[in-house]
Amino acid sequence: MSQILLVEDNPNDQLLTQRAFKKSNLGNELVMVNDGEEALIYLFGTDAIDPRPLPILVLLDLKLPKVDGLEVLQRIRSDERTQLLPVVILTSSKEQDDLVRSYKLGVNSYVRKPVDFNQFVEAVQQLGLYWLVLNESLLK
Repeated sequence: MSQILLVEDNPNDQLLTQRAFKKSNLGNELVMVNDGEEALIYLFGTDAIDPRPLPILVLLDLKLPKVDGLEVLQRIRSDERTQLLPVVILTSSKEQDDLVRSYKLGVNSYVRKPVDFNQFVEAVQQLGLYWLVLNESLLK
């Protein structure tokens, strides 16, 4: 089963995303990491840990402890193995600079998290439909 990597430090947003995926009947496994450092270890491994198989999609928050989302995105885009990996910024940030920097670093999409649960579920459904069903990925 194809995996989706959720990089999110807020436990409430993790839970909301899990619930939205279940409600949307998206069959992909949702793997969660709590900060940017864990995301980099998951994707690239360490001396002691080999990298895991690549997910088909990364949902990346920007405001993360240890390593922020923009640094994670920059690292993803700078590595040959991950440079084509679809990355969607899923953030509550309304900063125009975050939006501009994300696209300059090569993000595939930038989505602001809706506050309302039903709108959040709808956003996840649309993300899932597009990125997991309609989009033609080079990594499949």
